Amino acid sequence: MIEVRHLTKRFGAKIAVDDLSFNVRSGTVTGFLGPNGAGKTTTLRTIVGLAHADQGDARIDGVAYRGLPAPMRQVGALLEAKAYHPGRRARDHLRALAVAGRIPTSRVDEVLGIVGLSDVAGRRAGGFSLGMAQRLGIAAALLGDPPVLLFDEPVNGLDPEGIVWARNLMQSLAAQGRTVFVSSHLMSEMALTASHVIVIGRGRLIADSSIEDIVNGSSRTSVRLRTPEPELVLPRLEAAGAVVARNGDGAITVTGLAAPAVGDLAFQAGAPVHELVTVQASLEEAFMELTQGAVEFGAGAAPTGGALAGAAPATWPTATQAPWASPGAQTAPGPEEH
Repeated sequence: MIEVRHLTKRFGAKIAVDDLSFNVRSGTVTGFLGPNGAGKTTTLRTIVGLAHADQGDARIDGVAYRGLPAPMRQVGALLEAKAYHPGRRARDHLRALAVAGRIPTSRVDEVLGIVGLSDVAGRRAGGFSLGMAQRLGIAAALLGDPPVLLFDEPVNGLDPEGIVWARNLMQSLAAQGRTVFVSSHLMSEMALTASHVIVIGRGRLIADSSIEDIVNGSSRTSVRLRTPEPELVLPRLEAAGAVVARNGDGAITVTGLAAPAVGDLAFQAGAPVHELVTVQASLEEAFMELTQGAVEFGAGAAPTGGALAGAAPATWPTATQAPWASPGAQTAPGPEEH
């Protein structure tokens, strides 16, 4: 288990993490969400001893990272995809880490196989695409077979097949009883991967809950009602405190009441019900609602014309192209520091 207690980290006058406390339990994939600049990367770096807290601390199974007797066997971390010497071959990079961590070098080929890089293990890592670099970073995190794993944007640069593979890997690691803590900006993917999320903004805790509870608690979750006699039920819905909107297709969108309550009011009004369904908010919608006051770097309106309109890459990789077929095919900008 990972425990963060009253963690505060400043960079000059800027407070990156502000009195942050949470636990990451074992046996589940926990997502770590927040806008750019929220303090996620700083928190992860502090957990593994790469940043020193000004106040509070972070512990792994009750021990600070720097106090762990065999850190690589206890914690695996992917915080920067290309954290390797570019001139070193992939297998040699992992061998160097294994020697440093007193891990049998036989484990190197095992993890290369797990991440799908066995065929390119002899290539220099500097020529790897971002997706291949992510796989190599995941291999390094798995090298010591640790019970605690931290991943910062692990699917950035992966193709669709790689994203599904990474999702299944993280879920299987959690199913083995390990602690899996994953930061990501991809809400749709996190909704499929994690069962619990910790949301922060401007360095402070916003939510620590299951995805189900966060989505159900969103005001964007609504009830869709279709009846041929809406005038009978509308006054009752409004009197019960619901917010009601008529849709162009003749249905009614009701927020503020659950579907059973809407159905009961329609029955009491004598209005026949042709459709009654709960429309769940997406995790992305719930996240946007939770963090709307905690966005540090907001974007302007998207361009609607001009030079950006219709712009496209000069070439597109084919669907059958292997991830390592072209070193530049999957290269993408790295995540912003956050």
